[in-house]
Amino acid sequence: QALVAETGGGLVQAGGSLRLSCRTSRLPFENYVMGWFRQTPGKEREGVACTNWSGQDTYYADSVKGRFTVSKRNVEKVLYLQMDSLKPEDTAMYFCAIHAQKSNCLIPEYTYWGQGTRVTVSS
Repeated sequence: QALVAETGGGLVQAGGSLRLSCRTSRLPFENYVMGWFRQTPGKEREGVACTNWSGQDTYYADSVKGRFTVSKRNVEKVLYLQMDSLKPEDTAMYFCAIHAQKSNCLIPEYTYWGQGTRVTVSS
């Protein structure tokens, strides 16, 4: 069983929605800053959204503000990324990360990473 597991990726038409989920069964979920990142071939991994340990403070890349929503449910131990109004340029492998190493949680320096879930947005 993976330490960090993402689900919810898939193929969707432009303008559609997807919700990604991230779970961990062995980490103290409620203690950590968590984030979502994405990567396309030949490009560096980029921060999409992140949240502090409680889930009350959230941060977004400019490219997704107003379209994506990150939420952290400490009781259920799940991190969500609700993606609305999807665009073809959102196509990427999306990764969940736990325990940020930098104060800016959109920087992809984290202790634990999932294997990723693929999101494809068709035009």
